[in-house]
Amino acid sequence: MKQLNHWIDNTRTDLTGERTGDVFNPATGDISGSVVMATGADVDTAVQSAKQAFESWRDVSLTKRTAIMFRYRQLLDENRVELARLVSAEHGKVLDDALGEVGRGIEVVEYACGISTLLKGDITPDVATGVDTYSIRQPLGVVAGITPFNFPAMVPMWMYPVAIACGNTFILKPSEKDPSAGLLAAELFAEAGLPPGVLNVVQGDAEAVNALLEHPDVQAISFVGSTPIAKHIYRTGTAAGKRVQALGGAKNHMIVMPDADLDTAADAAVSAGYGSAGERCMAISVVVAVGDVADHLVPAITARIEKLRVGPGLSDEPMDMGALVTDVHRDKVVGYIDTGVAEGATLVADGRGFTVAGHENGFWLGPTLFDHVTTDMTIYRDEIFGPVLGVVRADDYDQALDIINSNPYGNGTAIFTSNGGTARAFQRDVTVGMVGINVPIPVPVAFHSFGGWKDSLFGGNHIYGPEGVKFYSRNKAITSRWPTVSHAAGSEGVNLNFPGHD
Repeated sequence: MKQLNHWIDNTRTDLTGERTGDVFNPATGDISGSVVMATGADVDTAVQSAKQAFESWRDVSLTKRTAIMFRYRQLLDENRVELARLVSAEHGKVLDDALGEVGRGIEVVEYACGISTLLKGDITPDVATGVDTYSIRQPLGVVAGITPFNFPAMVPMWMYPVAIACGNTFILKPSEKDPSAGLLAAELFAEAGLPPGVLNVVQGDAEAVNALLEHPDVQAISFVGSTPIAKHIYRTGTAAGKRVQALGGAKNHMIVMPDADLDTAADAAVSAGYGSAGERCMAISVVVAVGDVADHLVPAITARIEKLRVGPGLSDEPMDMGALVTDVHRDKVVGYIDTGVAEGATLVADGRGFTVAGHENGFWLGPTLFDHVTTDMTIYRDEIFGPVLGVVRADDYDQALDIINSNPYGNGTAIFTSNGGTARAFQRDVTVGMVGINVPIPVPVAFHSFGGWKDSLFGGNHIYGPEGVKFYSRNKAITSRWPTVSHAAGSEGVNLNFPGHD
């Protein structure tokens, strides 16, 4: 059984932590590792390492930073299969899905390779006689990221490559449920030439999180996770004077209009609802079927569910969906299915009691589909974070739009239609941060930015892309004048008026 510890000063270390947690293989239910939980003192050790490293890293030229980032990108590409296998072994998602996760993370590293252009400031010469004004962007210092279990490789890469390229040093606190991918990624960064202390990884739970939030030398916090925790992170971090971006939960809706191609819509609903066992903040968990669409769409979705291959993520046979991350989470999702039945939704496909031969102790749950879901039901209101898809029926487009806009979450949404006018109106009027038009999971590419609205985001900046650069740096405006010899002699005299622009 492997021991998973911290990464500080480019070295694996246990530090002083005495508490440990179990890491499971979701496909078998077996314990595969033990992770050391950081104390407040351990967190301080990591912060001091990052603080010391910042003094020299901030002065490393953009050319050298970029060279290290390019080497890192190459090493990630060479080790993407190993990273994906670690993700699959500890999270439970199938290997192809894990490979896709790693690939989307590498895209942000590629974006960070362009930091020399991304940090370019502006200059306006001669704003007044002999006076120039220009702006530069400078790093914050020590920054930290707290990341979720569902994307243990990708979400950390949404944070630290951009932060480090901007000249900051970074402390990653990954999920204690699947910490191995983050450790390997950190080791590869060191191999690429990243100096000690620039990227540290601290394992742990709430104790480590709170230590980061309260530490006076941590300047900014990035977080991805559930909305209740995001609120806590935002309130606590900002109260301590930190810059915070906290991405919370979601309840993503997909409208299917009567003029949509139903085969395309059914394919999209299944892939977006059950991929990664629904453990995605961008998963579609609600299909809003307009008019009589549901009468045709529900059977089409059901037929596709019956063909899904559910099994171990690292199986020799290709699988479509793997196990859930823990038995506790699996049982929580089962409880939601029980509640949905009790509250009157029509259970079309029941994933409870699902097992895989030879892996009976795995954390399995089959794809589940509800029809006739209403907006007052628990399975509609709560983020289930599992392979449970609900169909809500709407009379018309206006009612469907109102359903989405009335929901407290605003992470992602989609509409399936062949009408350009409907699509254009939807993208304008829907109160959601990321919108797909005939695209079920509209995760922006790396050179845009990811983030929702309403209770799906706390803080002013979305993650990665241009807003990521803005979050991890701050603007400084400089106004300069180089006096002539006569000015230097003091011929202008003293003037107490507010400075003008003559």
